[in-house]
Amino acid sequence: MDSNGKPAQGEEAKAAAAEGSIGGYESLHRLLEANLSPELFKEASRLLLGLNCARPLEAISLPEATTTLAETHNFDVQAFRFSADKEFLRQQRVVRVGLIQNSIAIPTTSHFADQKKAIMEKIKHIIDAAGASGVNILCLQEAWTMPFAFCTREKRWCEFAEPVDGESTRFLQELAQKYNMVIVSPILERDVNHGDIIWNTAVVIGNNGNIIGIHRKNHIPRVGDFNESTYYMEGNTGHPVFETAYGKIAVNICYGRHHPLNWLAFGLNGAEIVFNPSATVGELSEPMWPIEARNAAIANSYFVGSINRVGTEVFPNPFTSGDGKPQHADFGHFYGSSHFSAPDASCTPSLSRYRDGLMISDMDLNLCRQIKDKWAFRMTARYDMYASLLSEYLKPDFKPQVIADPLINKRS
Repeated sequence: MDSNGKPAQGEEAKAAAAEGSIGGYESLHRLLEANLSPELFKEASRLLLGLNCARPLEAISLPEATTTLAETHNFDVQAFRFSADKEFLRQQRVVRVGLIQNSIAIPTTSHFADQKKAIMEKIKHIIDAAGASGVNILCLQEAWTMPFAFCTREKRWCEFAEPVDGESTRFLQELAQKYNMVIVSPILERDVNHGDIIWNTAVVIGNNGNIIGIHRKNHIPRVGDFNESTYYMEGNTGHPVFETAYGKIAVNICYGRHHPLNWLAFGLNGAEIVFNPSATVGELSEPMWPIEARNAAIANSYFVGSINRVGTEVFPNPFTSGDGKPQHADFGHFYGSSHFSAPDASCTPSLSRYRDGLMISDMDLNLCRQIKDKWAFRMTARYDMYASLLSEYLKPDFKPQVIADPLINKRS
């Protein structure tokens, strides 16, 4: 990989770059950086990424141990700093936060235990890199322990489900203690206390290795290949915010990013950082990807970490999805592109569209309140009006407030 994020020439590199790259480049940002003059690239970056405290985001130098792990295990690593204005009465509240995106490690035809083990071995190297970098809070991608098999509608994939305190949690608890790190672990949960039903769940592990709590996915997609209700239904945990040693965090799992009120609820409960662990493919959602989380960060005055898996996962048996398309054995390309968004409308560049990756950000959480003071979104909101409308909307006899032109059907 050269300095512009374009693969070196060679058959293996060409094959890896063929799917998911943009003309051989890992991301749009790197394509622009390699092909625009420095002056024009600076202006394009200002328009695409915004400014933080009136300045472009500052890149962070990472320890050699981190960069060596990235080179050895072939994952993208980037790091940036979100600043806040200096205050007289509050100290800085700088937290180092990380996001991990990854592909599966071996074919989906392999033994389930081998698949899970291979993913955990791969992930450990990236977590070690995060630990070497001093990351305080780390979030993994949706259902990170398995292929995203839910839309095959084959029930055998339920074997990947595990209790909240299961194998993957114990694996991460050790690493959380080792690195004094909070880890958000999105898994397929087996609810052993309620008839062994399944949930799409994020387990929040504290920096002491304890389980702080869980959140279950609020919104379940029913669109194209993504019809996950064959396996699990909407969650029942509300919109919890977890107060950790490093700040107040929440988890808006995948499809919940399409629901503005879902984002709002986490903000009303006091979140300072909201993670959006996801699994989504280019044809379906990529135009939305850089917009929705960034808009949520702006509207709710908090930071957002967006994580998407990478690669194309091919399954043993072809499936259809009721959309008229021929049967197929994969969902398409999971395009990665994980990134951070800030409440001041700035955001980082994205990680690779086809390689595993670790995105790191230093963020001064004081920025959340500074932006609330600047834009006064909370103060100027009309929650009483919205609540009244929603209350009426839920009634069977609801009638939309539409005022029709009395002359709309009158011909001249």
